[in-house]
Amino acid sequence: MQVTRELFNDVMVPNYNPSEVIPVRGEGSRVWDQNGKEFIDFAGGIAVNCLGHCHPALVNALKEQGEKIWHLSNVMTNEPALRLAKKLTDATFADKVYFANSGAEANEAALKLARRWALDVHGEQKNQIIAFNKGFHGRTFFTVTVGGQAAYSDGFGPKPAAVDHCDYNDLAAFEALISDNTCAVMMEPLQGEGGIISPTSDFIKGVRALCDKHNALLIFDEVQTGVGRTGDLYAYQGLDVTPDILTTAKALGGGFPIGAMITTASIAEHLKVGTHGSTYGGNPLACAVAEAAFDTVNSEEVLAGVKEREQLLRDGFAAINEKYDVFSEVRGKGLLLGAVLNSKFEGRARDFLVASTKHGLMSLVAGTKVVRFTPSLVIPLEDIKEGLARFEKAVADVVNG
Repeated sequence: MQVTRELFNDVMVPNYNPSEVIPVRGEGSRVWDQNGKEFIDFAGGIAVNCLGHCHPALVNALKEQGEKIWHLSNVMTNEPALRLAKKLTDATFADKVYFANSGAEANEAALKLARRWALDVHGEQKNQIIAFNKGFHGRTFFTVTVGGQAAYSDGFGPKPAAVDHCDYNDLAAFEALISDNTCAVMMEPLQGEGGIISPTSDFIKGVRALCDKHNALLIFDEVQTGVGRTGDLYAYQGLDVTPDILTTAKALGGGFPIGAMITTASIAEHLKVGTHGSTYGGNPLACAVAEAAFDTVNSEEVLAGVKEREQLLRDGFAAINEKYDVFSEVRGKGLLLGAVLNSKFEGRARDFLVASTKHGLMSLVAGTKVVRFTPSLVIPLEDIKEGLARFEKAVADVVNG
């Protein structure tokens, strides 16, 4: 069968509009399409491919586990899941782990746990969930409602109730919204889809303090920021703020689908047998690959290397901007960076993405005015330099029309 982009239109539901490029092979931070054209990958599958493509540790883990056991229902546990859970709890604030298949499912579990905890401990009146405008927490109906972008949640009928939003980094607005009836606050410790927006120290510490004051659980959605993306294993570890529940996915599997919700023992006990579940959650194949990814990332060498690579990218963007004057700032932390377009180019982020693809660079957008970059945490320095050179050609194309 000949596979072409036109086949997508014939057989796929039209909720995506993918590029004409169909990649067929990847190695490290380089990808080749059906025609043999090479790309430098500054997108990382949207912060997923934390070790690039076909990293030997992940390939070996998949092969080894693939010859042992692939799937078990949750009537039985398995060795890879237990090893990974132990490593997650050893490396974080958490005592307990729940495995799912995606960030949305991990967030769904976190929200259901928070509601169940509040009902059990405080009563049915304590049900309010607060989240933040421009936030993104997944595409299930509960998580897309909690996410602060109405364009994603409107048009599907009545939404889950008792969910309220305010602006990120506006502590006064948050303080006016939270009360003793708030059961949980869900937030990204650095907003990704919303435009690569970092929290101020006063804001994030203030949110934690107000959650404590009103006996509300603080949920950190670290689906995009977790597993080394910001230069810390999890972003909360660089913010001097500890959540009650944390969700992790994307980079956790290095490209193999897996998600997890982690929390303390006292909160976890409210998800009793039968209250929640997942057919594939804790799948041995997924957990074996994730364990290899986690072991590789959770090292001083890799985490320090993230900060080195961040600086190289920032220096490169600054040099490009000095020539072409297209960015107002570069936001973010570690290898979750967003080049914000200035007023002359506002709304044209996709033009930069399309031009980058033409010149052999894979990039992303975060809204219409931010070009987003989430490359491998171990991308070779020479690939960063080559990728920046290709991005400069793309910028020149857009600027020169």
